[in-house]
Amino acid sequence: MIGPPGSGKTLLARQLPTILPSMTRAEALEVTKIYSVSGLLQGREGLISQRPFCAPHHSISYAGLIGGGRIPKPGQVSLAHNGVLFLDELPEFPRRILEQLRQPLEDGVVYISRAQASLTYPSRFMLVAAMNPCPCGFYQDPYRECTCSHTEIHRYLSRLSGPLLDRIDLQINVPRLDYEEMTRAEAGETSRVVQARVEEARQRQLRRFAGSNLNCNAAMNTRILREVLNLHPAGEQMIQAAFTRLQLSARAYERILKVARTIADLAGSDLVEAQHVAEALSYRAYDRHGMM
Repeated sequence: MIGPPGSGKTLLARQLPTILPSMTRAEALEVTKIYSVSGLLQGREGLISQRPFCAPHHSISYAGLIGGGRIPKPGQVSLAHNGVLFLDELPEFPRRILEQLRQPLEDGVVYISRAQASLTYPSRFMLVAAMNPCPCGFYQDPYRECTCSHTEIHRYLSRLSGPLLDRIDLQINVPRLDYEEMTRAEAGETSRVVQARVEEARQRQLRRFAGSNLNCNAAMNTRILREVLNLHPAGEQMIQAAFTRLQLSARAYERILKVARTIADLAGSDLVEAQHVAEALSYRAYDRHGMM
């Protein structure tokens, strides 16, 4: 999420766990084992049933985020397994640490090598990140003037590498709300209503992957994606045109299709139609416009 200070990025991220589907027993067992190894089960009884939400500060160490230490322990990427890892002020994290996120985002595991032993911890999490568009936070803001030079903005944004951004499925701009929008009396959907829709979509995916070790669309490989996509011809034409026009990487192409499949699941549709592909493409702000 890219937007000026106070636009609601952190609030949106912290509300995300309220709409996530319930953990399966297998997922709860995995999370509980990780917290047990980390010595974080004091005062807890039975399995951990709530999806984890981890929000480390940008001053966190390499071992704290990725894992390690003199006695290697899981880091935040593993403590967020089957849950959410929220990185606020993303460019403030050291680039060396951010680049280490590429492996767990791709493989769902993290490897820690030490002289005495090599350990593997699960780390399949939902990464949610928030950032300002520039150091002062007001680049292209309609109400506040940006005080940053183009060099400062470029240096700030260049802390995020292309390969890392390519692994982030949804890249959206979060604009500042005006007074009328903030005080509008219209009631939106409650978290409970949204969660019910998400739960239904997750059950649809569990039925789709019955008999395999998959539990959601994000975990599909290329072969399975082709088998279950069920893409409408109009949708195929749209993604083909976008692939050429936006010069998408193979990874971005597949991730857009997975998002489109999920949007169709949320809509209760077996067929991925053009409107689902269009919505998935709309969430790739970086591919469409760049961050400047």
